[in-house]
Amino acid sequence: MTVQDIAHVELYTRHAPTAVDYFVSGMGFTRVADCVEADRSSILLRQGKTRLIVTSGRGTSRFLDQHGDGIADIAFTCDDVAATHDAAVAAGARSQGTAHGCPVVSGFGDVTHTLLPHATASTAQALPGRRWVSTPEPQDRQEGPVRLLDHIAVCIEGHRLTEHADFYESAFGMSRYSSEYVAVGAQAMDSIVVRSDSGRVTFTLVAPDPAKEAGQLDAFLDRNGGPGVQHLAFLVDEIIPAVQQLREGGAEFLSTPDSYYDVLAERITGMREEVAELRAAQVLADRDEWGYLLQLFSRSPYERNTLFFELIQRQGSRGFGSANIRALYEAVERDRLAAG
Repeated sequence: MTVQDIAHVELYTRHAPTAVDYFVSGMGFTRVADCVEADRSSILLRQGKTRLIVTSGRGTSRFLDQHGDGIADIAFTCDDVAATHDAAVAAGARSQGTAHGCPVVSGFGDVTHTLLPHATASTAQALPGRRWVSTPEPQDRQEGPVRLLDHIAVCIEGHRLTEHADFYESAFGMSRYSSEYVAVGAQAMDSIVVRSDSGRVTFTLVAPDPAKEAGQLDAFLDRNGGPGVQHLAFLVDEIIPAVQQLREGGAEFLSTPDSYYDVLAERITGMREEVAELRAAQVLADRDEWGYLLQLFSRSPYERNTLFFELIQRQGSRGFGSANIRALYEAVERDRLAAG
């Protein structure tokens, strides 16, 4: 009754060609297979160990009307699918029947979790259950920089943070890894990180402090029509060339004030020579007891300005950049205010 890995994340979108072009041209993914069904069509994208499904069609309209383009399903591989399903229902999840022969349970908001057997889903080239038709890979395709999905950030209501952390512990055998409280001006956010024993499934649960002034997380909940995936964090080996490559492909990233890098040079001893390079790429740096962490947020490519993406490089670090969180969320807040 424990989850082992993330088999895939599934994005619902109104216009699949635009969404696929963003991930292929802007984020370095490769289109590997297509599946056409009665009420929807899906496109399987892959980069490193990350599998992303882009789905559109009338079967997605209810979700899209409520939330706009966004992550609708996060599929888990499990050591025992039936036991995991029963544990999730006992913990408060709603059984959603089956999809492509696999049980589905509710997660947060309208996001679901499809449960797949680990031995099958972890080794299959195309995900089990659907009738995938392989897409020929381009001969001149440049390998993208993403290695795997480092973590998923989930935005939920402020008063339900502990409830959701408890649910993922009881339902899927995950454990609390860390917690953080960050004040950004008159706003503040709480977070709890839950992680599977395998270390390959990590959710950062974030929520606004309801006692503080409304800010970006409140705005996300409003625009998204409730809880949802705020961002996907992609792990890369070298973040600066990755940012350069993805910018050339059309991805846009948030900017960081010069004052951040002035402070960074003083705060982290031994990185003075690297600060100019980090400043040029707008990458943030932090250090924990294990090593360094480099991060950068993308600008949301979606009309509702909800879901966005993160690049993250770990040089021994196991944390989530507590000193970086403030700068990252200040960047998101600046972007939100600029957008109006």
